[in-house]
Amino acid sequence: MTTHALWVICHCLAVVVFVNRYIAGMMLRLARRKTWDETRDDYEPTVTAVIPMFNEGAAIKETLQSILDSDYPSQKLTIICIDDCSTDDSYEQAREIAKKSGGRLRIIRNRTNLGKRRSIIRATRESEGEIVVSVDSDVVVDADAIRQLIRRFTDDKIAAVGGWVDVRNKQENWLTRMQVVKYWYSYYFMKNLEWGFKRVMCLSGCLTAYRRSVLIELEPVLENREVLGVPIKYGEDRFLTRQIVKAGYLTTMTLTARCRTFVPTTLSGYFSQQLRWRRSNIVDYAGGSSHVWRLNPILAIHFFSLFMLLLVYPVAVVRALIAFKFFPALVLHIQAVVVFGLIYRWYVRKLPKEERVGALAFIPLSFLMPVTYALLTPLALFTLDTSNWETRNHEATDVEPINAAGLSVPEPVVEVVSAPMMIPDAITATGRLARQNSHAEMPAA
Repeated sequence: MTTHALWVICHCLAVVVFVNRYIAGMMLRLARRKTWDETRDDYEPTVTAVIPMFNEGAAIKETLQSILDSDYPSQKLTIICIDDCSTDDSYEQAREIAKKSGGRLRIIRNRTNLGKRRSIIRATRESEGEIVVSVDSDVVVDADAIRQLIRRFTDDKIAAVGGWVDVRNKQENWLTRMQVVKYWYSYYFMKNLEWGFKRVMCLSGCLTAYRRSVLIELEPVLENREVLGVPIKYGEDRFLTRQIVKAGYLTTMTLTARCRTFVPTTLSGYFSQQLRWRRSNIVDYAGGSSHVWRLNPILAIHFFSLFMLLLVYPVAVVRALIAFKFFPALVLHIQAVVVFGLIYRWYVRKLPKEERVGALAFIPLSFLMPVTYALLTPLALFTLDTSNWETRNHEATDVEPINAAGLSVPEPVVEVVSAPMMIPDAITATGRLARQNSHAEMPAA
């Protein structure tokens, strides 16, 4: 196939994706303006917030305190923080907050490293709330975030509601400013089509509310996840959301429930994050191919065009470089990104200065996207069976034993509510979790 033909295919796919994400999505939103983000105020279930933790240090205190300060009725909100064998003082830091929580916060510690997914499953078993709210250990949530999530459970078929993940370190450097715009588009535009059909295919573990009954129902599927026989720990949020949709439930989101997370501040951290997300995308798109086409024709076209673009773009970039046609394409890309930056700047013009970035902050994406697609996508494709976390520097460890029924064998945990207790010596040590890179997957811009 010629370079020209590849670029034609690539551009056609890009047009389909663009139309679905930005034009069809906005048209759908305008058409359903009155019923777009439906709420109810007569539903106030018991809620358990679950926070899996690994090497957060003192920062975990800010996360836990932000949940304790929620305006959701305190008698209906409990918190479980599960420490996945941190090698720093995270456990002790969390205990300090638990002692002051009046019994609302429980700290549980795994005896072996289980990874995020299995830790959440374990905490869900321990929970009693009708709704389980997943919160990542490096985020802070707005006081009304949990209440806003709960208000979106307007239908018994709605099994998950995601919130808006904003950036905490917006003004740190050019890379974080670029990601501010990228995150903004991810939530304000790129998910509109899926949102309109209540089939959001990736809800971030940074802040998402789930019906506990659905998590329990899907536990056998969620418990065992592997590629080529190797258990994997990346792409947990995307996998969980897709399994919920596959089971016939609805997933939605709201921009009124906000949490804030740290984003990578270095290129090495950013590329490591993107590598993990690329693996997640490939595995998820491949897995979804068996059932997404049954959901809705429009969603199916959107899903498969994204998958094809992910695979074709790297080949097109390489062929363009060989044929010395890459520079004109780069110029076109820069022009498009500038337009996106101007649109962003107009929408956020009324925000406080510290909450927004400049219109040109998005330009670096023009140079980073070819790298992430042309280099990281092939690398991700050939390393799908890794059990590492990449940005989390989380080394592969022994996982929890599985019984014949496919469920994990219960294992004792160390737990504290308000009283100090001894920490067991036999704890599996693992690699270090980089806090600023620990947020969950987002759609690629």
